Amino acid sequence: MKLRLSLLIATTLAAADVPVIKSKYSSQDLPLTASPDAPHWRDVEPIVIESDFAGQTLTGHRTEVRSRWTDTHLLLLYVSHYKTLYVKPEPVTKAETSRLWNWDVAEAFIGSDFDNIKKYKEFQVSPQGEWVDLDIDRTAGAKQIGEAWNSNFEVKARVDADKKIWYGEMKIPFSAIDTRKPVRGNDLRIGLYRIEGPVPNRVHVSWRSTDGKTFHMPERFGTLSLVK
Repeated sequence: MKLRLSLLIATTLAAADVPVIKSKYSSQDLPLTASPDAPHWRDVEPIVIESDFAGQTLTGHRTEVRSRWTDTHLLLLYVSHYKTLYVKPEPVTKAETSRLWNWDVAEAFIGSDFDNIKKYKEFQVSPQGEWVDLDIDRTAGAKQIGEAWNSNFEVKARVDADKKIWYGEMKIPFSAIDTRKPVRGNDLRIGLYRIEGPVPNRVHVSWRSTDGKTFHMPERFGTLSLVK
């Protein structure tokens, strides 16, 4: 009896430790604006990230993330405070940018398989509107699809140099991340991150600590919940 109670308490505490971002429903298609002041973003409460992937508090790198969903797409809006921008020269926005994570980016890792959490999709947007999407499978010995995968997601970005904030937005087809029809109450597994600066002084902003090793720790993802 005591063992069963201990397991129940441990499970409850573990579930309570998992952060949740709520995605608000829209019955209409939503345009990409890269602006929290747009009408459809104004009343959406953001989650705020102010720590790195080792769990240490950051100064000057506050990151807000908002989410909305429609019958066809999941949208994520990043508001990223920065100290300096580190971006790729001569950006290309008409095709994906290989290894975009070598520069400043906002990232989302999304999985719908709660039985095999090592399978998920990765989405990135840069301050210049560059993008890349990847199919990830961290199962031992798995053959990676990686950048060869194409989700047909869309992005928009802009920089406010005076405020030292850059805004990045993703519009991801549900068909690329989930076999289920999107309905209120559905949950997805999600990791939310941002990278700023060049090596060796890179800053790794993370919604949840990954022990300072890598963002690719699906056991440390949070939850995205579809709500009305």
